[in-house]
Amino acid sequence: MILILPLTSFMKRVLMLFVFLSLILTLASPRETERELVVCFSSAEIGFNPLHAFTATEAQIYTALYEGLVTYNPYSLEPVPAAARTWDMSPDKKTYRFYIRQNARYWDGTPVRAQDFKDTWFSLLDPEEKAEYSFLFDIVKGARDYRLGVSSDPGLVGIRVISDAVLEVELENPSPHFLKILCHHSFVPIHPAMLHKTNWTIYNSIPGNGPFYIYRRTAEEMVLLKNQLYWDAGKISLSGIRVLFNDDPADVTSRFNEGEIHWAADGLQFSLVEDNNAISANALFATSYFFFSNRRKEFKNPAVRRGLSLLFPWKEIRGTQYNFMPTETLVPQIPYYPKAEGLGQNTEEGLRLLSEAGFPAGKGLPGIVIAVPENTESLRIAGLMAESLKSSLECEVAVETVPYAGYFELLKGDRYTLGTITWIGDFADPLTFLSMWTAESNLNDAAFNDPGYDAILAESMTLEGEDRYKKMSDAEAKLLREAEVLPVSHSPAFNLIDLDRIGGWFPNPLDIHPFKFISFKQPRVKPGIVKY
Repeated sequence: MILILPLTSFMKRVLMLFVFLSLILTLASPRETERELVVCFSSAEIGFNPLHAFTATEAQIYTALYEGLVTYNPYSLEPVPAAARTWDMSPDKKTYRFYIRQNARYWDGTPVRAQDFKDTWFSLLDPEEKAEYSFLFDIVKGARDYRLGVSSDPGLVGIRVISDAVLEVELENPSPHFLKILCHHSFVPIHPAMLHKTNWTIYNSIPGNGPFYIYRRTAEEMVLLKNQLYWDAGKISLSGIRVLFNDDPADVTSRFNEGEIHWAADGLQFSLVEDNNAISANALFATSYFFFSNRRKEFKNPAVRRGLSLLFPWKEIRGTQYNFMPTETLVPQIPYYPKAEGLGQNTEEGLRLLSEAGFPAGKGLPGIVIAVPENTESLRIAGLMAESLKSSLECEVAVETVPYAGYFELLKGDRYTLGTITWIGDFADPLTFLSMWTAESNLNDAAFNDPGYDAILAESMTLEGEDRYKKMSDAEAKLLREAEVLPVSHSPAFNLIDLDRIGGWFPNPLDIHPFKFISFKQPRVKPGIVKY
């Protein structure tokens, strides 16, 4: 169903733009219409508000709709100029000045100003907003106190508008990863007309400043058209993007084989792929893991969590026949980052810990619910966990499966004991895996609260280089030792894409591919085919 809203003066301007662009598309040649990229994802709830988005699908789609001061280089993922044409850094490496492009526009023609970034970022930091990634800005001077409500004075936060085109940001300490953080969709500017809206899903389209805009959308597909007012529109090769949502792996793979889908990002059936060269597989900066909810007092006890975890058959759970890169650590390998030690199976030790905690053979524990998404590898693991608990303990154990679209909402509640997630790092730094477990993090669905852990991580923020990595590894070791996080594997990325036909798309450890760089190439002639 397409939602229709009453036309405000703003939406009337938008409609006029739609009509103009539609006329252009109507007059386009067949060669022009072939420049529409068709990409397919599994079904997902897209909220369109970049302050409240944390799925990989949203992150990918937002590369088309929004743009921050910097964006990812499609090959190296290094920050490159975007809404900011350039920036300066002070000699002490704590203050940045960003110079916003004069021709940066939202797709309704409104200029993008430094004030838009400041207003958006203060909305992000608003304690009432509870934005998922607001904690990443704790490196900005005064931002943490403002985010936590300790201070309500925006003048104490190091975000300043120097002019319409100049934005200044002052950090607490030198932070080499600051620019990488700014590539994240949480730090894009929000159109002033949308900033204080609460339900973004009722709007047909959202006035972003990215290279594309939403032309129409339904539950099954979303059509994006090129934003002719985008500052770099002349270099955008695609005329549009058709985003499909499909949960049938066989259908997705068949349509890819037939050429109806150019890029299938997930939900694939590899046995049906006709051209194996179209399978792109690479290591992700990501980890699949289980974790304990701390919303029941019994599971706030590290001895209980560790005792239960030592009962699990980890060799079978992490078996190489099921996992490409099995692991017992949370943070993927990074040069010079010390490896933390994880857990293995030790039934005798596990039962001893439970008994010492007052739960001999699990007696007295509340029912244990292992919640996993439907039709995933996690269901196999949950079954092994449940079987081991039932064979060793005298308490109720159940596995609950939840439709994928609603699973992340379930994790915010108290209906489960153990949940699971695959976390893809937002930038290549251990912090992206560790900061979400602090008591103040809005991504801390487990309600984990350990002042000792928070103190270790806070100390790491005052350090640099290998000393910083060592302290972060100490924090990770505490998470693993106390069995709050139970890693299973470092995740690979699988995509179906014909790279002989599609350019500007490169395998990378974040599996994010900015749409502005993607283009069609002249396909190479297949073997055995004569070209006339």
